[in-house]
Amino acid sequence: MRRTITDYSLDGEDEWVAHLSCGHGQHIRHRPPFQLREWVLDPEGRNTHIGTPLDCPLCDRTEMPDSLRLIRTSARWDEHTMPKGLRRAHRVAAGTWGRIVVYDGHLRFAARTEPELETVLSGGSIQAIPPDVEHEIEPLGGVCFSIDFLSIDDEGADRSRQALREHDFESGGETACWAHLLCDECGAVLDGGPHAMGCNKR
Repeated sequence: MRRTITDYSLDGEDEWVAHLSCGHGQHIRHRPPFQLREWVLDPEGRNTHIGTPLDCPLCDRTEMPDSLRLIRTSARWDEHTMPKGLRRAHRVAAGTWGRIVVYDGHLRFAARTEPELETVLSGGSIQAIPPDVEHEIEPLGGVCFSIDFLSIDDEGADRSRQALREHDFESGGETACWAHLLCDECGAVLDGGPHAMGCNKR
């Protein structure tokens, strides 16, 4: 999973850590001859690499960073009341993590990480959802679950989100949807677009 550098800090051993748009940190070391990153030793060099993409294996393993702030928790849904949009491929927006909490039953979760992840969540399970990763969920019989949405608390997050928006615009790609802004009845994303035909909330 490719994430962009938003900022830097020094750890307790005076090693530079790059803050990534996903909220994770990654050491950027200059240790010749095996690690050649002389630019990290210079403030101008670090600044010129803001926005540079790096592989983030922690996102691929769906491991949540520490610097997250809970912003909203969905209602408790079951196999009948869950928004239809959750059953098809969708993404949590850049700068936001999701966290599925299963209280009872079984729920299939699939995500387009690298490699792709597919697992069955049972009662008591918690599953993190990285930002901007296509995923879908499917109830396997009766189930009760909710989704938490957590914001990345990072000084460079706003700059990173702007860079991502500019990238999506230039590449012609679709911006990430907010999975928590779904119509409970028809599953439409409440981003100003229309509800599905037949929805009572149109």
